[in-house]
Amino acid sequence: MPRVLILTASVGEGHDAPARRLAEGLRAEAPDVDVVIEDGLDAMGTLITAFSESAPKVVFFHGTLRWLWDLAFFLFVRLAPSRAGGQLLLERLGGPGLLRLIERVQPDVIVSVYPQSTEVLGRLRRRGTLHIPALAAVTDLAAMRYWASRGIDVHLITHPESIPEVRHVAGSETRIEPVRGFTDPRFYEARDRTAAREALGLPREGKIVLVSGGGWGVGDVVGACDAALELTEVTRVVCLCGRNEELLAALPKDPRVLGVGFTDDMPEWMAAADALVHSTAGLTALEAMMRGLPVISYGWGRGHIRLNNHAFERFDLAHVVTSRRDLVVALRAALASTRKPDLSFASLPSAASLVLEYARNGA
Repeated sequence: MPRVLILTASVGEGHDAPARRLAEGLRAEAPDVDVVIEDGLDAMGTLITAFSESAPKVVFFHGTLRWLWDLAFFLFVRLAPSRAGGQLLLERLGGPGLLRLIERVQPDVIVSVYPQSTEVLGRLRRRGTLHIPALAAVTDLAAMRYWASRGIDVHLITHPESIPEVRHVAGSETRIEPVRGFTDPRFYEARDRTAAREALGLPREGKIVLVSGGGWGVGDVVGACDAALELTEVTRVVCLCGRNEELLAALPKDPRVLGVGFTDDMPEWMAAADALVHSTAGLTALEAMMRGLPVISYGWGRGHIRLNNHAFERFDLAHVVTSRRDLVVALRAALASTRKPDLSFASLPSAASLVLEYARNGA
């Protein structure tokens, strides 16, 4: 019976959700598989958890401190000398705890869906300290200095456009595979817009705008909602607030505004909508592309999101705006565009099949 260890981190839903989806895919393809999901930050210790999980919770929600996210990203990701020192420190502090977790679980393969555990695994593989295959899930389009690592056996990527950057960062020895399987499988199937609206109790006529701040509900969600309300053709603005109860309470008191907490019905919401305004890139933007939903990135733009925004524009995958006035203009254009769902992702190999290949055959 193959055993798979998935390392995640509870930093929003951008890591926990793909970990769950991968686990579901593994069990669907191999009922005998034993899947263990663990928080890699917990394993690496309280100091790393405080820096990587607790500190962002403070920075993300306090406007006067958001510059710290840019500073930390510059120092530990973009500036080569401090990046090298930070990665070495990360390995020295987090490596022993991660190795203890691996010794306890005794997996046949490890999959990391969080950048910092990916970096530690890659360094342990390079040093010969870790003797089992280590795979990395890459769920952003860009910022591969943050996501990819030399020593990782396979990088499982969600955007084929990421291949050159992953190769540049991780080197020639790693295998790079565009895959499906980190999102809800319903995204790989066509969905009728009218039926989705009826299922969600939304108006059949008019335009519907989704505004999302990710699992933590970060960024200028309220401002994006106000911008959408300026357009008379918009009959409903659906604000996806994740687990942010304060954001739900702060939404405009307008009958056209619908606040939604954490939801597993993203395939339905995106099938029903006409445009998405999203603050944190990642899988939500990818899912919208699958649905043919025009994506506008607005409301955060810090750290790795800034690099993703540049890539969105470079590959013409999303529109990026930095002001509410520009957002109104971008929304008007998006709502006038033709919806073109992209079901090609369904033809990609599943992440689960590649993980099982390594679990059964080794490196």
